[in-house]
Amino acid sequence: MIDLTIQPQTLDKNIAYCREQGITLPTFEMMRHPEKVPQKIKQKLAQTGLWDLHSANLYRITWQNEPKESGGLYGGVNHFLLPPELTGCRATIIMLAGRWFPTGAHKVGATYGCLVPRLVTGQFDPQKTKAVWPSTGNYCRGGAYISALLACKAIAILPEEMSQERFAWLNEIAGEVIATPGCESNVKEIFDKCWELRKSGQDLQIFNQFEEMGNPMWHYSVTGHAIAELLNRYLTPGKRYAGYVSSSGSGGTLGAGYFLKRAFPRSQVVAAEALQCPTLLYNGFGGHRIEGIGDKHVPWVHDCKETDFAVAVDDEVPMRLLRLFNEPVGRKALIANGVAAGLAGQLDLLGISGIGNMVAAIKYAKYNELTEDDYVVSIATDSMQLYGSRLSELEAERGGYREADAQRDIELVRSIGIDHIKELSYYHKKTIHNLKYYTWIEQQGREVQELNDQWYDHDNYWYAMFDQVAEIDALITEFNERVGLL
Repeated sequence: MIDLTIQPQTLDKNIAYCREQGITLPTFEMMRHPEKVPQKIKQKLAQTGLWDLHSANLYRITWQNEPKESGGLYGGVNHFLLPPELTGCRATIIMLAGRWFPTGAHKVGATYGCLVPRLVTGQFDPQKTKAVWPSTGNYCRGGAYISALLACKAIAILPEEMSQERFAWLNEIAGEVIATPGCESNVKEIFDKCWELRKSGQDLQIFNQFEEMGNPMWHYSVTGHAIAELLNRYLTPGKRYAGYVSSSGSGGTLGAGYFLKRAFPRSQVVAAEALQCPTLLYNGFGGHRIEGIGDKHVPWVHDCKETDFAVAVDDEVPMRLLRLFNEPVGRKALIANGVAAGLAGQLDLLGISGIGNMVAAIKYAKYNELTEDDYVVSIATDSMQLYGSRLSELEAERGGYREADAQRDIELVRSIGIDHIKELSYYHKKTIHNLKYYTWIEQQGREVQELNDQWYDHDNYWYAMFDQVAEIDALITEFNERVGLL
């Protein structure tokens, strides 16, 4: 359960501080249904840029922002469809688009889900305590941004080999940026830095996305509802929803799949990872290039019992498709091969991890022999907005992108097969769950009893926690009433 114990003295201070700073907080209900956002906030948003450091942008933590750089309000769930003409599989893949969140990635929602319960209970003091955001990419960007909107200090931690765009923006927003050794897969180095900070004597709280239950709770409550809304539109008579595909990463985005399994009991949850670091699939290790899905361990917040497939993606495939989808020659070739021009123009909504998710969704659809009547759902965490430097690096490494390259890459995506897939039995799932022991009990000091509760007392452990959202919303509503600005 998420600790909602009230600390009255600090809570009173937080309310006074937010009143002074002009800050109010969206409820989870508002993030699911942004039409419920107060009119006073909507008037501010009409004059505010999507990435502006303005507390009104807390109310843009939703999948339903208008796709505008400035002044946008709300529309439908941001998504696009990947048809057989592109993917080579018969099913249609629905991709949610994270591009239109502040910071350009949905992780800003997960960071809010982690911080806001502590803020509205008085467990976190934004005036004196630093918020530490350890990450392999977008989570620390989201945390630094949320911290700035809440007028508190932040420390962002991420691997040194992440894209230039991430570091350039973080250096402007975060109070302190720490680059740890290695790439995507070097999560332990991030954890080690967190222990170093804990022992430094500084007044700080570490919001570790890999163990903070506010991370999957936000996706369960907000992302899951957004997907259900789309499915209710697309599932006309005779159509079926098969499964939800997400990179394992921090384990947070998989939370939407757990919601969908309750709403659509026959659906499945698919965890994707890089073949170069196949932790779930082969208990393996290594380094890879699919930014944003840090691995070499099983996150504490990953509900292994609700995960039905593990799928590995060769990281060379997303790197090649990155060029196909974004180079003018590639888009022209896609259109000539039957992909609609409108869709070809939207493929920059897929960042590297989004392409990885797409590849995993194709493999899942082919493995299960899904048909034209089936839908698979996945996530475009972020967009090419955060990876422009990677295109330049690929050109320097491999030369200019030519028509022959585009044709080979079109054949690559259409010939994706069903290799490196595991349909998880009860004991396969338990095997993955048991891997948590080595990271979380031996290294990070958590309790083995809680590890056992995650498995043996499953529903009481996971769903009781997810269902705390209503209680958190009540605390947010009371907090706003006491701030008195709405």
